Amino acid sequence: MISLKPLATSPDTQLRNLGWDWMLGQDTLPYLTNEVVIVTPTEADAYYEAANELFEMMVAAGQHVIDNNRFAELGIPANLVELIKLSWDDDRNIHLYGRFDLAGGIDGKGIKLIEFNADTATCLPETAVVQYAHLKANGLDESQQFNAVFETLTGQFEELLALNPDLQPTLLLSAMRGFPEDDANVALIGEAAREAGFDIEFDFIDNVEFSNEEGIFWQNPKNGQFEKMDFWFKLVPWESIAEEESELTSLLTAISRKRLGVVLNPAYTLLFQSKYILKILWELYPHHPLLLETDTKPLAGKACVEKVLFGREGANVRILNADGSERQAADGEYGEYNKIYQEYVDFPQDSAGRIFQAGVFYAGEACGLGFRRGGLILDNSAGFVGHIVS
Repeated sequence: MISLKPLATSPDTQLRNLGWDWMLGQDTLPYLTNEVVIVTPTEADAYYEAANELFEMMVAAGQHVIDNNRFAELGIPANLVELIKLSWDDDRNIHLYGRFDLAGGIDGKGIKLIEFNADTATCLPETAVVQYAHLKANGLDESQQFNAVFETLTGQFEELLALNPDLQPTLLLSAMRGFPEDDANVALIGEAAREAGFDIEFDFIDNVEFSNEEGIFWQNPKNGQFEKMDFWFKLVPWESIAEEESELTSLLTAISRKRLGVVLNPAYTLLFQSKYILKILWELYPHHPLLLETDTKPLAGKACVEKVLFGREGANVRILNADGSERQAADGEYGEYNKIYQEYVDFPQDSAGRIFQAGVFYAGEACGLGFRRGGLILDNSAGFVGHIVS
């Protein structure tokens, strides 16, 4: 059973000051809880070590996919392959950040990789700022948390500047319209970049201009002039760009090839984002203690989870019993993608039977822990629960 500690004073005031009212649940159930998960120092260290090891394994798996031309198996659109290879072969294109979703780790059970949100990971504000604010609001010390997300992300941007001295430190950050949660994630990333020395601007993706001869441009609303931006962060999935914006994919490939700009996260992160990478990992590291068996067909005699290659927030997930019967299923808009089957594993639970999934952010190294709490299939109704190391 998971151990929880109530913290009486909520961080609501801090959140409203940040403009993050969407977290407070006026129209829905509150997204944030007033309690935190108790994690021991040993457990926190284990999460840190697991994420670092898993990233190294991901890199080896990505290299295997490239060396053996297995892009199609991963569901990678053919028009993105050149850009993936270009970004992979150029060490100046570092992976900025991602989030490992993990089972176990706090209930005496081993940590297991569920998936890696490598391309457009969210939950950054909750992990980096909100749970920290929750601790401080209750008079607790920041050292009682595995949480260096903001500082580590800032370090990644400093590394980007050091690796790309031929480019201007101009960064445009973009998300899609109508998603305040995405805006909050982008704002936090922008603050880390500003701290590292970037000049930053924000604009929605439909306002950004691209040229295969000149690069990436932002229109300054103050004077109407288009200004070149040498770095572009987009909280838009690579598979969506490749499938729905083939012309943009071609432009970004040309921009990368001609060294006219750097896109974050790099295109190669789609190798890690595809859930087929879980099968590749099992091929390369069979029975590794951090992995769950994964295949392209249901696992004989074992309960398993059916996942689409590019699903999000629990959409199109089915949990199958050992006899192949369906235990639970979620609808979604990703049903056209191919599927993988991952061995089912129990998650830690509280006394109310709610499950807890750990999320460990990785930005050059593991840097922060948070938890999502909900039902058997975690969806966009799941809450965020912070932690305290005690």
